[in-house]
Amino acid sequence: MALRIRKGDTVLVLKGRDRGKIGKVKSVEPAKRRVLVEGVNIVKRHLRSRKETEPSGIVEMEAPVPIANVKLICPNCGEPTRVGYRFLEDKRKVRFCKKCGEVIE
Repeated sequence: MALRIRKGDTVLVLKGRDRGKIGKVKSVEPAKRRVLVEGVNIVKRHLRSRKETEPSGIVEMEAPVPIANVKLICPNCGEPTRVGYRFLEDKRKVRFCKKCGEVIE
């Protein structure tokens, strides 16, 4: 099943302790159905230094959130929306905003 959210999209977090935050998608894990969003779901990891340049100690980093807990913000209308697919006249498959109907990208 194709994921409707891609790297670089702006999303709104719907559930969890970061509900209501808006961020940009840094990466997508389709097999696990998770996305990594900038500034959202910050966790602390205890890391051991593997190189001299690498930091050790307690490091704050972003953890992935389930893709079902985020909603795409349409770049055209600026509203959180669901995403649909349609085919253009030149037979390209594109995403579109379910609220305003405009093509995304």
